Amino acid sequence: MKQSTFASLSFDAKKKRTRREVFLGEMERVVPWAALEALIEPHYPTGGRRGRPPMALSTMLRIHFLQQWYALSDPAMEDALYEIESMRRFASIELNEGAVPDETTILKFRRLLERHDLAPRLLQAVNGHLTGKGLLLRRGTIVDATIIAAPSSTKNRDQARDPDMHQTKKGNQWYFGMKAHIGVDCDSGLVHTVTATPANAADVTEVGNLLHGREQAIYADAGYTGAPKRPEVSHINATWRIARKRGAVAQLAEGAYKEAVKHYEHLKARMRARVEHPFRVIKRQFGYRMVRYRGLAKNAAQVMTLFALSNLWMTRRTLLAMTG
Repeated sequence: MKQSTFASLSFDAKKKRTRREVFLGEMERVVPWAALEALIEPHYPTGGRRGRPPMALSTMLRIHFLQQWYALSDPAMEDALYEIESMRRFASIELNEGAVPDETTILKFRRLLERHDLAPRLLQAVNGHLTGKGLLLRRGTIVDATIIAAPSSTKNRDQARDPDMHQTKKGNQWYFGMKAHIGVDCDSGLVHTVTATPANAADVTEVGNLLHGREQAIYADAGYTGAPKRPEVSHINATWRIARKRGAVAQLAEGAYKEAVKHYEHLKARMRARVEHPFRVIKRQFGYRMVRYRGLAKNAAQVMTLFALSNLWMTRRTLLAMTG
């Protein structure tokens, strides 16, 4: 049995639950911990006869998710575990046991997930859990992409930008970084597929990787014009509803036909709006506005984890109601 510290006892005596406590309490109940830990366990070190035994897998997985929810680096995560009691409780850590993992241990756990390509499997496991609850129907897909900025400075050890990142122009603004492409379920607004490319990759080139093949309808903005003619989606028998370019609509003659086209475009835009919700969650709720690591593979793994957690965050009320 763990012995509580004075700080832990004082924490119990306080009268108000903070927003962080409420959030972590909800996520503790809605994350399918057993399924996610089962994916990682075959690759997790068990320790030998000598040396310090590894941290518990459940603790390290919770710390990894805390990093994503609060946009913390490895050193900042270590400091937060020493400073914030609610985070220690979520990770099942007591200060008097000397069991707070240092930043190197946190780094090694993340690299273990990257080395064994476990981030896509974590996303699949979360979506499988939500499908079992009847929350992910997959009758149609909305595709879209967002730019994630990367540091453009060359004031680093290599005196160069990240070679996996590129710049692109959107409107009159130049951006340097990568793109996160997602396929979102039309009915629930949950992300079922995630890919990552340099920022200069055209959105339409990733459309084949974002579809599961059983769609009845596919929604996309004008950046995906010509997608139905691409060979990688020729086997998909679905209705494509791609937005017309604004200039093409503006050139139509005034009259009933133009008004009908504008109304139809408005209806398509209302459906496509659901794809913006996951982007808002990871950027506003989780604070993910700039890539943290060097290299596309590492950042792609983080993006997949973030969208898996965003699916759970968006459905937490329904999941909590199901569990009573």
